[in-house]
Amino acid sequence: MEIPSDVKVRVGEASFSIHKFPLVSKCGYIRKLVSESGDADVPLIELSDVPGGAEAFELAAKFCYGINFEINVENIATLRCVAEYLEMTEEYAVGNLVGRTDAYLNDVALKTIAGAVSILHMSESLLPIAEKAKLMSKCIDAIAYIACKESQLSTSGRSDNSGSDGVASSIPSQQRPVVDWWAEDLTVLRIDIFQRVLIAMMARGFKQFAIGPILMLYAQKSLRGLQDIFGKGRKKIEPTQEHEKRVVLETLVSLLPKERNAMSVSFLSMLLRAAIYLDTTVACRLDLEKRMAMQLGQTVLDDLLIPSYSFTGDTLFDVDTVRRIMSNYLESQMGNHFVLNGDDEYFSPPQSDIEKVGKLMENYLAEIATDRNLSVAKFISLAELIPEQSKPTEDGMYRATDIFLKAHPNLSDMERKKVCSMMDCQKLSREACAHAAQNDRLPVQTVVQVLYYEQQRLRDAMNGNENVESPSANAKLNVYSGDTQFHPVSNEITGLRRENEDLKLELVKLKMKLKEIEKSTVKVKATVINSPSVNSSPSGSADKPPLPRRSFISSVSKKLGKLSPFPRIDGITPFAKGRTKPNKDRRHSIS
Repeated sequence: MEIPSDVKVRVGEASFSIHKFPLVSKCGYIRKLVSESGDADVPLIELSDVPGGAEAFELAAKFCYGINFEINVENIATLRCVAEYLEMTEEYAVGNLVGRTDAYLNDVALKTIAGAVSILHMSESLLPIAEKAKLMSKCIDAIAYIACKESQLSTSGRSDNSGSDGVASSIPSQQRPVVDWWAEDLTVLRIDIFQRVLIAMMARGFKQFAIGPILMLYAQKSLRGLQDIFGKGRKKIEPTQEHEKRVVLETLVSLLPKERNAMSVSFLSMLLRAAIYLDTTVACRLDLEKRMAMQLGQTVLDDLLIPSYSFTGDTLFDVDTVRRIMSNYLESQMGNHFVLNGDDEYFSPPQSDIEKVGKLMENYLAEIATDRNLSVAKFISLAELIPEQSKPTEDGMYRATDIFLKAHPNLSDMERKKVCSMMDCQKLSREACAHAAQNDRLPVQTVVQVLYYEQQRLRDAMNGNENVESPSANAKLNVYSGDTQFHPVSNEITGLRRENEDLKLELVKLKMKLKEIEKSTVKVKATVINSPSVNSSPSGSADKPPLPRRSFISSVSKKLGKLSPFPRIDGITPFAKGRTKPNKDRRHSIS
């Protein structure tokens, strides 16, 4: 004969008509509710916040009735939390649900990382009761223990099989980051739980360098939506989603390994772009900038081309961020070394990195120079940061300067001089000198410097100075060698000597012609337009020979008059202070 139910339990919108005795005998929480009501025949019990809802309570009720059901990884988290909520402990019944679920966790579910991660992931929706039941801490400890064990086995295996590959790194070859098979399982966790797992792993001895691949996997999954934004302009993002991604990013940055080279520069650059876009804390962005500075020698140009997300009419790229990265790198060169690892060891960038960094910054300047919004001050501030010892030649700086001048045609003479002052004309290669001599974008003073240093180099070569060579010819055969066995070299020197003499002669002629033109111009401005001095008969010059062919030098001759001509090979300067001024009546007599 079936005994009628004597109590109704309402869980949310679901109702269960059951017997009071099985529940009271095993559920301490329900026993307290009945005793506190003062009515042994309480008809209704309302449970509004049961973890897992009606399904979880139904399983607990089946357990109270002794009905068999399967405990597995999918329901163990719910069962453990509802058992904690209903206080189904050994205090009220032997072999109660709390003890049964704990036994399953310890003996079965938490023996693998996959099982522990799955239970931990389900526990995220069962807070705070999952914390009270210590379910989350058990899962985290299990993951940390198994992960460390697996990592030690895989590391020792790679150490036995690894050979010498000759690649220099601050991380030994057998310790280079390798993505473990279980790492992707952790990416399903919420960021705060993920952080707790990694901290527990490191506390158990998990190597920091091995954390890198796990962080990269998690970042690629959690920040995937932001990658579509880079390079396509700013897209609007929901405030809630933006806040969540900001928290994720700041947490990931706080977990980055301290070892140098543990993370790729491209990954750090991606994080930095996301940090700028999401407007993270200043400390987060500065941390990423310092990490990039630590590995600036491994950086490629694309890593530094960080878009500017301000959209206030400023530059296309975030120049200020790159300037701070470069400043951090220079500080490391000056002795303010960065921490290499957690054992208080320090590093100083190798000398070979300096030239790579110099070339990188020159290429960066050339890339951003096309931006019309890039100011002269910002261009110069970046150029000043490039160390002199990192530039064997000035060709890269000349290229960047020329691109900047071409993109900014409205610069004043003073601004162009400031820009050109960033390069040392004495260190230009012969090819760069040849280009600069015909470059009408350069100030006249810069062109003169280029011609002067090239002339000086030729003169030293003709005098037999074997140590003189073009800056671009380092570690190559010196074409100015004094070895007379190389007849092509001697012939080249003879040709260059002749060209040099012709160039000096043309400059002297143009200077004299320019002086006369300037004097004539002054007289024209001082007289009336129809003055006889202006309308003088042109017959005096009708039979004169034609002017020399127009060349580059004549295009800049308006300013050459204010400069001193080049010295001759014999050391005598033409037209020195003591020279005799030509007759004003013979101003058209120079041919």
